[in-house]
Amino acid sequence: MQDKVIVIVGATGGIGSALTRKLAPTGAQLVLAARDSSRLDSLASGLDSVLTIPTDITDQQQVQALMSKAVAQFGKIDVLVNAAGAGILKQYNQLEPKDLDAMIDVNLKGSFYTCQAAAEAMKEHKSGHICNVVGILGKHSMAMAAAYCASKFGVVGFSKCMADELKRFGIKFTLFYFGGVDSPFWDKVTLKVDRKKMLSAETAADAIMFALAADPQAVPMEINIQPESHLFF
Repeated sequence: MQDKVIVIVGATGGIGSALTRKLAPTGAQLVLAARDSSRLDSLASGLDSVLTIPTDITDQQQVQALMSKAVAQFGKIDVLVNAAGAGILKQYNQLEPKDLDAMIDVNLKGSFYTCQAAAEAMKEHKSGHICNVVGILGKHSMAMAAAYCASKFGVVGFSKCMADELKRFGIKFTLFYFGGVDSPFWDKVTLKVDRKKMLSAETAADAIMFALAADPQAVPMEINIQPESHLFF
């Protein structure tokens, strides 16, 4: 990871924070993005070679500014980790337009904007790695998750299309299908869940570290890790 420029979107979340802590001692140059500037500053406190950029990924202009600032500071972008996301779990007939808008804006549009902007920077160097933390509900359906699944299935769709278009530029994609991860994601979800049986954020971060450390000629296209108590096949 020495001197690799790694942009982590959703850096202050459970997975993003765990990944930041694991990458910090490796010599990577980190660009941390999230909406809350105070939480970003707290996360970056005491870390070297870190640039924090408050960003609302639902705003395409802010996303483009994020990538431009990363390149201006470090000269390139080697890795993008999309770890931002939001969840609304309701029965289909209780979903309101604002719920669907929120899922599409954050999970689908936000992920697309960040991938799009990072890919343009990566093309200049004909190299790059985009890691999208999709979650298992981007591969499997679940009751109460119609809007959420719609947004996450969409991420899988555009990721695979972009991977096909960008492979000639040396840009690879890895999709992470984690089962429930015990993180602040669940703080605002009203559905009753047993967080003690979920994966830890550290387990998820370790999987991302594995993908980032893979041989340059290897493409870990999909990584699926689920808690033993709740498996999809």
